[in-house]
Amino acid sequence: MFVYVINKHGKPLMPCSPRKARILLTNKKAKVVKRTPFTIQLLYGSSGYKQPISLGVDAGAKHVGLSATTKNQVLLEAEVQLRTDIQELLATRRQFRRSRRNRKTRYRKARFLNRKKPNGWLAPSIQHKVESHIKLVKWVHSLLPITHITVEVAQFDTQKIKNPDIQGAAYQQGEQLGFWNVREYVLYRDGHTCQWCKGKLKDPVLNVHHIESRKTGGDSPSNLLTLCKTCHDRIHREGLEHEIQRRFPSLKDASHMSMMRWFIWNGLKKVYPHAKHTYGYITKHTRIVHRLAKTHMVDARCISGNPLATPSDTVFLLKFVRKNNRQLHKATISKGGKRKANKAERLVKGFQLFDKVMYHRQECFVFGRRSSGYFDLRLLDGTRIHASASVKKLKKVEHASTLLIERRKGDSSPTFALA
Repeated sequence: MFVYVINKHGKPLMPCSPRKARILLTNKKAKVVKRTPFTIQLLYGSSGYKQPISLGVDAGAKHVGLSATTKNQVLLEAEVQLRTDIQELLATRRQFRRSRRNRKTRYRKARFLNRKKPNGWLAPSIQHKVESHIKLVKWVHSLLPITHITVEVAQFDTQKIKNPDIQGAAYQQGEQLGFWNVREYVLYRDGHTCQWCKGKLKDPVLNVHHIESRKTGGDSPSNLLTLCKTCHDRIHREGLEHEIQRRFPSLKDASHMSMMRWFIWNGLKKVYPHAKHTYGYITKHTRIVHRLAKTHMVDARCISGNPLATPSDTVFLLKFVRKNNRQLHKATISKGGKRKANKAERLVKGFQLFDKVMYHRQECFVFGRRSSGYFDLRLLDGTRIHASASVKKLKKVEHASTLLIERRKGDSSPTFALA
């Protein structure tokens, strides 16, 4: 475990051992400025001895790996989970706006041709991921005097993933070539047969069902399935949607990475001109040659150029969360057409969402709260500590932030539970 050190001007120095940090704090030569990761600031002038430190960034659409290494030692390793809820939240907001305008301004003149997106515009869900990568690199720079940055940029051939034998003009001829629309293609692909009852109910009316919500899964053929009207109604009536699995993998993350990679690279180059980039096949070869496990942090260590650096006994898990809930009403309308308010008090008994608290000598985060003073406590990987912990047993450790940080032992498995 390392204690990170910054000088009195706020510039990072090489980390020190907990023993040395304890001596500095006891002698009033330093003060604590951050609890996680534990960081102290010197109260006297010191240029400090610095070594070359290389930062490897394993970029991703859902998870990011970070590894800051010297030639022999890993100084910081972290795995980060990016937000994946932005697309659904914006779709819900759009749904509410359309409904509200229909109720209150139903004769409003159409205004869908008066908007123009600026050059370089990205969808908000992708823009967040690009900015998060840059924010993470700045976060590491605030802790360590980084001298080299290497980022892995990956390009995915989504058509090659679907069809490994594709080549030539076939790239210009998609799977829907010759079909009037997506619905016609899906019906043809499934043989005009219900994929639930396999035609046993002999219902002549066929529907096209969204396996994943249209808000997040879209209308791509891989997210659509042919069902007869009887089975379709039953599935929605009895809540059996979870029993239908995709037969074809979603390529959304691969598409996101293809769009994001150069935006991430160009954004980092503006701030850190010395940054370099590498490719996934190089990282894979390095990992296999040195017989290392396949994790985001190990990949980042390989990217940093020091794959055999001694791992630290402490790693960090980070998770991005939203700061505010701007939804005024709940999506489900109560009986009688009443729309329930979705606004809750920010502070409940002095605690708010995503506060880090101490419960029975274990650090965890507030993921849910009740006005009666009971809280849902979890770790960042989704592990539930207590579903209804009393406020009397909680002690606030850190205030809520949009970037939550959790410290773990280096031999633990930092795999996030995907919601």
